[in-house]
Amino acid sequence: MDVKNLQEFMELVGRLKHMKRKGWVLQNISDPETIAGHMYRMAMLSFLVDTTENLDKVKIMQMALIHDLAECIVGDITPHCGIPVEEKHKREDEAMKKICSLLGDRGPNILEMFREYEKQESPEAKYVKDLDILDLIMQAYEYEKRDNIPGELEEFFARTNGKIRHPFIKKLASDITVTREALVCNSTSPKEEI
Repeated sequence: MDVKNLQEFMELVGRLKHMKRKGWVLQNISDPETIAGHMYRMAMLSFLVDTTENLDKVKIMQMALIHDLAECIVGDITPHCGIPVEEKHKREDEAMKKICSLLGDRGPNILEMFREYEKQESPEAKYVKDLDILDLIMQAYEYEKRDNIPGELEEFFARTNGKIRHPFIKKLASDITVTREALVCNSTSPKEEI
Protein backbone atom coordinates (compact mmCIF):
# COMPACT_ATOMS: atom_id res chain seq x y z
CA MET A 1 0.00 0.00 0.00
CA ASP A 2 1.34 3.41 -0.96
CA VAL A 3 2.23 5.42 2.16
CA LYS A 4 1.30 8.77 0.56
CA ASN A 5 -2.16 7.41 -0.36
CA LEU A 6 -2.57 6.00 3.13
CA GLN A 7 -1.75 9.41 4.61
CA GLU A 8 -4.38 11.03 2.36
CA PHE A 9 -6.89 8.37 3.45
CA MET A 10 -6.11 9.10 7.11
CA GLU A 11 -6.63 12.82 6.53
CA LEU A 12 -9.98 12.18 4.85
CA VAL A 13 -11.16 9.89 7.65
CA GLY A 14 -9.86 12.39 10.20
CA ARG A 15 -12.31 14.99 8.89
CA LEU A 16 -15.16 12.88 10.24
CA LYS A 17 -13.85 13.36 13.78
CA HIS A 18 -14.70 17.06 13.51
CA MET A 19 -17.68 17.17 11.12
CA LYS A 20 -20.90 17.80 13.04
CA ARG A 21 -23.96 15.88 11.88
CA LYS A 22 -26.00 18.30 9.85
CA GLY A 23 -29.43 17.22 11.14
CA TRP A 24 -28.47 18.36 14.64
CA VAL A 25 -26.81 21.54 13.39
CA LEU A 26 -30.02 22.46 11.54
CA GLN A 27 -31.93 21.91 14.79
CA ASN A 28 -29.57 24.32 16.58
CA ILE A 29 -28.39 21.62 18.97
CA SER A 30 -25.43 22.87 20.98
CA ASP A 31 -22.33 20.68 20.81
CA PRO A 32 -23.80 18.12 18.37
CA GLU A 33 -22.23 14.75 17.73
CA THR A 34 -19.74 14.22 14.93
CA ILE A 35 -20.12 11.79 12.06
CA ALA A 36 -17.28 9.70 13.50
CA GLY A 37 -19.00 9.62 16.90
CA HIS A 38 -22.18 8.35 15.27
CA MET A 39 -20.33 5.60 13.39
CA TYR A 40 -18.37 4.65 16.51
CA ARG A 41 -21.49 4.04 18.61
CA MET A 42 -23.01 2.01 15.79
CA ALA A 43 -19.83 -0.11 15.62
CA MET A 44 -19.92 -0.61 19.39
CA LEU A 45 -23.53 -1.78 19.12
CA SER A 46 -22.37 -4.51 16.75
CA PHE A 47 -21.06 -6.33 19.81
CA LEU A 48 -24.70 -6.94 20.77
CA VAL A 49 -25.32 -9.12 17.71
CA ASP A 50 -26.48 -12.53 18.85
CA THR A 51 -24.13 -15.06 17.26
CA THR A 52 -26.97 -17.58 16.96
CA GLU A 53 -28.67 -15.29 14.42
CA ASN A 54 -26.36 -16.29 11.58
CA LEU A 55 -25.25 -12.69 11.06
CA ASP A 56 -21.60 -11.82 10.44
CA LYS A 57 -20.72 -9.64 13.43
CA VAL A 58 -17.38 -8.51 11.96
CA LYS A 59 -19.06 -7.50 8.70
CA ILE A 60 -21.68 -5.53 10.66
CA MET A 61 -18.95 -3.70 12.57
CA GLN A 62 -17.04 -2.94 9.37
CA MET A 63 -20.17 -1.76 7.59
CA ALA A 64 -21.08 0.49 10.53
CA LEU A 65 -17.64 2.09 10.31
CA ILE A 66 -17.84 2.75 6.57
CA HIS A 67 -21.54 3.47 5.93
CA ASP A 68 -21.05 7.26 6.23
CA LEU A 69 -17.40 7.37 5.14
CA ALA A 70 -18.21 9.23 1.89
CA GLU A 71 -19.35 12.19 4.01
CA CYS A 72 -15.70 13.12 4.56
CA ILE A 73 -15.82 14.36 0.95
CA VAL A 74 -19.48 15.17 0.18
CA GLY A 75 -20.54 16.30 3.66
CA ASP A 76 -23.61 15.16 5.57
CA ILE A 77 -26.45 15.42 3.05
CA THR A 78 -29.82 15.42 4.81
CA PRO A 79 -33.36 15.51 3.39
CA HIS A 80 -33.36 19.25 4.26
CA CYS A 81 -30.50 19.94 1.82
CA GLY A 82 -32.80 19.80 -1.22
CA ILE A 83 -30.61 17.27 -3.04
CA PRO A 84 -32.53 14.44 -4.74
CA VAL A 85 -31.84 10.98 -3.28
CA GLU A 86 -30.41 9.71 -6.59
CA GLU A 87 -27.95 12.62 -6.71
CA LYS A 88 -26.97 12.02 -3.07
CA HIS A 89 -26.22 8.36 -3.82
CA LYS A 90 -24.28 9.29 -6.96
CA ARG A 91 -22.12 11.81 -5.07
CA GLU A 92 -21.47 9.38 -2.25
CA ASP A 93 -20.58 6.55 -4.63
CA GLU A 94 -18.10 8.81 -6.49
CA ALA A 95 -16.57 9.86 -3.16
CA MET A 96 -16.24 6.23 -2.07
CA LYS A 97 -14.52 5.35 -5.35
CA LYS A 98 -11.98 8.11 -4.67
CA ILE A 99 -11.49 7.03 -1.05
CA CYS A 100 -11.14 3.36 -1.96
CA SER A 101 -8.67 4.11 -4.77
CA LEU A 102 -6.24 5.19 -2.03
CA LEU A 103 -6.35 1.76 -0.37
CA GLY A 104 -4.74 -0.46 -2.99
CA ASP A 105 -6.03 -4.02 -3.02
CA ARG A 106 -8.17 -3.39 0.08
CA GLY A 107 -10.21 -0.65 -1.59
CA PRO A 108 -12.49 -2.84 -3.74
CA ASN A 109 -13.72 -4.78 -0.69
CA ILE A 110 -14.61 -1.57 1.16
CA LEU A 111 -16.37 -0.15 -1.90
CA GLU A 112 -18.31 -3.40 -2.33
CA MET A 113 -19.38 -3.35 1.32
CA PHE A 114 -20.47 0.31 1.05
CA ARG A 115 -22.57 -0.49 -2.02
CA GLU A 116 -24.06 -3.54 -0.32
CA TYR A 117 -25.17 -1.29 2.53
CA GLU A 118 -26.56 1.36 0.19
CA LYS A 119 -28.58 -1.22 -1.76
CA GLN A 120 -29.62 -3.08 1.43
CA GLU A 121 -28.54 -6.34 -0.23
CA SER A 122 -27.83 -8.50 2.81
CA PRO A 123 -29.11 -9.25 6.31
CA GLU A 124 -26.03 -7.47 7.65
CA ALA A 125 -26.77 -4.33 5.60
CA LYS A 126 -30.33 -4.32 6.92
CA TYR A 127 -29.09 -4.77 10.48
CA VAL A 128 -26.69 -1.83 10.09
CA LYS A 129 -29.51 0.32 8.69
CA ASP A 130 -31.54 -0.53 11.80
CA LEU A 131 -28.55 0.42 13.99
CA ASP A 132 -28.36 3.73 12.11
CA ILE A 133 -31.98 4.49 12.96
CA LEU A 134 -31.56 3.29 16.56
CA ASP A 135 -28.57 5.58 17.06
CA LEU A 136 -30.53 8.50 15.60
CA ILE A 137 -33.46 8.16 18.00
CA MET A 138 -31.17 7.51 20.96
CA GLN A 139 -29.23 10.66 20.11
CA ALA A 140 -32.44 12.69 19.75
CA TYR A 141 -33.62 11.42 23.15
CA GLU A 142 -30.25 12.26 24.71
CA TYR A 143 -30.40 15.83 23.36
CA GLU A 144 -33.96 16.35 24.57
CA LYS A 145 -32.92 15.14 28.02
CA ARG A 146 -29.57 16.97 28.14
CA ASP A 147 -30.91 20.28 26.86
CA ASN A 148 -34.23 20.06 28.73
CA ILE A 149 -36.25 20.25 25.50
CA PRO A 150 -38.57 17.24 25.83
CA GLY A 151 -40.59 16.64 22.69
CA GLU A 152 -38.70 19.21 20.59
CA LEU A 153 -37.07 16.59 18.36
CA GLU A 154 -40.28 14.73 17.55
CA GLU A 155 -39.53 14.91 13.81
CA PHE A 156 -36.71 12.36 14.23
CA PHE A 157 -39.00 9.90 15.99
CA ALA A 158 -41.88 10.42 13.56
CA ARG A 159 -39.64 10.08 10.49
CA THR A 160 -38.20 6.76 11.67
CA ASN A 161 -41.32 5.24 13.23
CA GLY A 162 -41.93 1.71 11.94
CA LYS A 163 -38.71 1.57 9.89
CA ILE A 164 -36.70 -0.74 12.14
CA ARG A 165 -37.09 -4.38 11.07
CA HIS A 166 -34.87 -6.44 13.35
CA PRO A 167 -36.79 -7.62 16.46
CA PHE A 168 -33.99 -6.95 18.97
CA ILE A 169 -33.27 -3.46 17.65
CA LYS A 170 -36.99 -2.75 17.38
CA LYS A 171 -37.33 -3.65 21.09
CA LEU A 172 -34.46 -1.31 22.02
CA ALA A 173 -36.05 1.50 19.97
CA SER A 174 -39.42 0.88 21.59
CA ASP A 175 -37.87 1.07 25.06
CA ILE A 176 -36.13 4.36 24.18
CA THR A 177 -39.41 5.76 22.86
CA VAL A 178 -41.33 4.75 26.00
CA THR A 179 -38.67 6.34 28.23
CA ARG A 180 -38.75 9.49 26.09
CA GLU A 181 -42.56 9.68 26.18
CA ALA A 182 -42.44 9.55 29.98
CA LEU A 183 -39.94 12.43 29.94
CA VAL A 184 -42.21 14.44 27.62
CA CYS A 185 -45.31 13.70 29.73
CA ASN A 186 -43.56 14.62 32.98
CA SER A 187 -42.43 17.93 31.52
CA THR A 188 -45.92 18.89 30.32
CA SER A 189 -47.94 17.77 33.31
CA PRO A 190 -49.08 20.59 35.59
CA LYS A 191 -46.99 20.99 38.73
CA GLU A 192 -48.71 20.61 42.06
CA GLU A 193 -49.19 23.85 43.94
CA ILE A 194 -47.56 24.13 47.32
